[in-house]
Amino acid sequence: MVRYSVTMEDTLTERVDRECLKRKMSRSEWISESCSSRLGGNGGSGTAGATVLPCHGAVLAQDHHNIPDYDEMYRNFRIDVPEYFNFGFDVIDAWANKDRNKLAMIWVNQEGVEKRYTFWDLMRLSNQIVNMMIKYGVNKGDKVMIMLPRVPEWWTFTIALIKRGAVYCPAPTMLTPKDLKYRINIADIKMIITMEEHAEKIEAIAKECPSLTCKLLIDAKRSGWISYPVELDYPAPVSSKIITMPGTKKTRSTDPLVIFFTSGTTGEPKMVVHNHSYPLGHIVTARFWHDLRVNDLHFTLSDTGWAKSAWGKFYGQWIEGAAIFVYDIRSRFNATEILPLIEKYGVTTFCCPPTIYRMLILADLDKFDFTELRHCVSAGEPLNPEVIKAWKDATGLTIFEGYGQTETVLCIGTFPGMTPKFGSMGKPSPGWHIELHDDHGKPVGLHEEGRLAIKLDPRPVGLFAEYLNNDDENKKSFVKG
Repeated sequence: MVRYSVTMEDTLTERVDRECLKRKMSRSEWISESCSSRLGGNGGSGTAGATVLPCHGAVLAQDHHNIPDYDEMYRNFRIDVPEYFNFGFDVIDAWANKDRNKLAMIWVNQEGVEKRYTFWDLMRLSNQIVNMMIKYGVNKGDKVMIMLPRVPEWWTFTIALIKRGAVYCPAPTMLTPKDLKYRINIADIKMIITMEEHAEKIEAIAKECPSLTCKLLIDAKRSGWISYPVELDYPAPVSSKIITMPGTKKTRSTDPLVIFFTSGTTGEPKMVVHNHSYPLGHIVTARFWHDLRVNDLHFTLSDTGWAKSAWGKFYGQWIEGAAIFVYDIRSRFNATEILPLIEKYGVTTFCCPPTIYRMLILADLDKFDFTELRHCVSAGEPLNPEVIKAWKDATGLTIFEGYGQTETVLCIGTFPGMTPKFGSMGKPSPGWHIELHDDHGKPVGLHEEGRLAIKLDPRPVGLFAEYLNNDDENKKSFVKG
């Protein structure tokens, strides 16, 4: 059996780093290569106690994919999660130290303002923020809400919170004071990070939120708030090297990383906790479903306040060494705005909800050059066959559908190399054993409806840890273990 492993234990770290230095690669490349390979190839060079399988060789032709044989990959794929893992240090900083000029993000707003960030930029900016967190007493395990639109600071602050070991909690900017009060109190939020335009909503309920002791604005000075611009430069510039404090602890893969709130369609929003192994679970999302390679430019159209941001704007893309394209939407949005952007910036892989595709096919797509675009995916709801056909007729590209929830990474998908079947979500992701069960927990027969059941032994990497402070929901969800 081919073994796919991610091994970053202390006993192997030095050997892994020596191997990375010898092969001129980053830890994140090593992680990716350890988790997947072009099956049937040679094993390549490795380190004692670990299997390193070559993935990032020559650029693959468009008709070659990261899953050349789904059945074989599904049988053999495995991720061995290390005892200690931190996405900020082991991926962002690893890429930065390998190549300080490697592109991580292209950010564009609706006015056409453009900013580019390398992994080196993200490392230095996030390190400065870590030092601010230390100054204001944000420690490992503290819960921090981050309510920002698609601005670069969302990424730099989130990376910093991950490095610090704080538990970040994304929040949509559309939340009302009532929504915020509920979330801050039930999650025991210590700090909130936002922009001045949302400050009044926080101030309206702050006195009713006893756990909220720190408030930070990324763009302004305001009484009672920490100002990010001021902290950066006054009375002296903040160091871009993290201050080592006594008692600082590394993050275990089992430590909590993030709390996502569900949409609350069936009652109050639930708090979904993922741990530090969660980013590794998105290797499946990015490498297999998005079909990403090093130096790709991936564009997922989604807001930062929900779990979809982790799917397409963060973890898997950067583990794979791809850059992300971010379109900051604040005012009235017309879906066809993104078409010239895909052309201008050479987006190679693209993900958006079905609603957007339905709008895009109404445009004259022949007016745009999509030469660089090679792969398109969609999730959120089923796509009409007519939309898939219209998109393919205009671009030559099939839309590959996928399924997952706030509680998972991509757990079912139509993967490159498969022939999409209209009305089907696809097949289980590698590493996920999924069946359809009846109300009694028994597998249903062929052509029968049932409930999705995920096998917990072995537990899929990327499955949520728990619903925080909700024993009833945990008992309903985790049956027989």
